[in-house]
Amino acid sequence: MLVDRWIANERLVRISALLGALAIAFSSILVRLSHASPSTAAIFRCAFALPVLGWLAWLEDRRFGARSWSDRRIAIGAGVFFAADLILWHHSIEDVGAGLATVLANIQVVIVPLVAWAILAERPSRRVLAALPIALLGVLLISGVLEHGAYGRAPGRGAAFGLGAGLAYVGFLLLLRRSSTDLRRVAGPLFEATAVAAVASVVAGLIIGDADLTPGWPGVGWLIVLALTSQVIGWLLITTSLPRLPAAITSLTLTVQPVGSVVLAVVILSEAPTALQLVGVAIVLAAVITATAPRVRALPEQVLRFRADQRGRARPVARGDMAPGAADQDHRQGSVLGTSEIGGGG
Repeated sequence: MLVDRWIANERLVRISALLGALAIAFSSILVRLSHASPSTAAIFRCAFALPVLGWLAWLEDRRFGARSWSDRRIAIGAGVFFAADLILWHHSIEDVGAGLATVLANIQVVIVPLVAWAILAERPSRRVLAALPIALLGVLLISGVLEHGAYGRAPGRGAAFGLGAGLAYVGFLLLLRRSSTDLRRVAGPLFEATAVAAVASVVAGLIIGDADLTPGWPGVGWLIVLALTSQVIGWLLITTSLPRLPAAITSLTLTVQPVGSVVLAVVILSEAPTALQLVGVAIVLAAVITATAPRVRALPEQVLRFRADQRGRARPVARGDMAPGAADQDHRQGSVLGTSEIGGGG
């Protein structure tokens, strides 16, 4: 099929990863342009994505068979965490701006391996352990507590919301990973998690009191664009391409969303972070790169491809006669990140 030929072409996979990261980089910008409340933006980002994701999930089920109830049940839990992530992240966007909020949420890249260590006994590399204090220093600078006149209406509170979003995103990623053991299926688990997130966002919005179930134009137009670009196109490109790329390329792709969001927020929204906050951005990005960079002994030409065996399960095949189990520890943690890969909140 066309998809099988696409994922077998390394150049196309790399381009797809870049396009997916760029699509998700617009997420926070579109939230701001919609002028929707945090809960409203979360509700309709998910709701407007469901028809497309549902159709793609149906095609997957026709080709590979129905997903098990155990996998679907885990995806339900992932959706609850995703709703919390989106609402917290949208509050962070309101308080500290679209660009800085996106950078803050990316601290989950450091947190995911630590949580996986505590829950799944997957020991993180020393790079990850070294990256955590670096990331926290960056968050401190972005929060504005060390200066007067930091950008944002409440940068300290925005930093707290951003950290909360990153933590919620960790729960989402780990549960989504557990429900997505068959790497041929990317739409099914995402559809289920997105559907649950839409419902959970409605409930949370009604409790919080900021849910608008009938948003007006042009806000609803921006929310449709947000759903189709970030929740559908961006996520599907990222979840399909990153597991098939070398760890070095994955590490670099991780920086596209936060950097892109900061630049886009300055250009489109006229946001103006202070010099100290921009230093914080650089420090957080340094922590992301530190946590995800491959070890020197990793094979730079390794490209994992996934082919279905006769039992219908995805089997990793490495180019260059490399045994699947020989991947370096950092790259295995890249699979833990799954879609962490790209940005918390995004």
